[in-house]
Amino acid sequence: MILDRFRVPGKVAVVTGSGRGIGAAAAVALAEAGADVVISSRTAADLDEIAARISATGRTAHAVTADLSDPEAAAGLANEAVETFGRLDIVVNNVGGTYPRPLLETTTEFLEEAFRFNVSTAHALTTAAVPAMLAAGGGAVVNVSSVMGRIAGRGFAAYGTAKAALAHYTRLAARDLAPRIRVNAVAVGSVATSALEIVVSNAELKAKMESATPLQRIGEAEDIAATVLYLASPAGAYVTGKVLEADGGSQEPNLDLGLPDL
Repeated sequence: MILDRFRVPGKVAVVTGSGRGIGAAAAVALAEAGADVVISSRTAADLDEIAARISATGRTAHAVTADLSDPEAAAGLANEAVETFGRLDIVVNNVGGTYPRPLLETTTEFLEEAFRFNVSTAHALTTAAVPAMLAAGGGAVVNVSSVMGRIAGRGFAAYGTAKAALAHYTRLAARDLAPRIRVNAVAVGSVATSALEIVVSNAELKAKMESATPLQRIGEAEDIAATVLYLASPAGAYVTGKVLEADGGSQEPNLDLGLPDL
């Protein structure tokens, strides 16, 4: 059956930033599809909850509390997977993000921090995972980029630049790692996670964002998790070097931060 191609039985995945939001939803989705999962974030309590949800699927979670803004900590998750489960097949580079900031308040240091958190961590884990993936017969990497990596909105110079870099890194890494390891990305639009709490908890702001989105709603974490599963599973076996846009159809920013002209 075609649905069998969306299953990953016996596979092992690493999902960064998996204590909540998109990372948590992706980790649980991979477990529901048959994978054991290494989950990691800064907050142990969040990981305990996601580990319990994974256990409820009949799969095993291995939780690692770490500051994944450190590329070395991110890279270490590959070894955690091999030591715990004996193999590694799937990497989801979800950790990342950067607060909006006006351009003239975006220091060089802030820009470099955004790049490290969104791109360097993904590179560190991906390269650390390659030997284990090759030993397992191949693998799949899914990077979580953003719609702001391709559209322009005021206040997003650091975040958008970093996510655009991650999108093109995806294409370049896919070329280097083909044919045995596939590398793809999801360009995420506005999703109801803690990062958007100030919007989704405000009826007026939420309505404005929804009306400015072609699909007329804010995305759910499970929308992105389903996309991640497609790219990580045999369903996406003929896809590599692509950035799949899961953004509600957005072609322009759907929330104005109100930054004035200079």
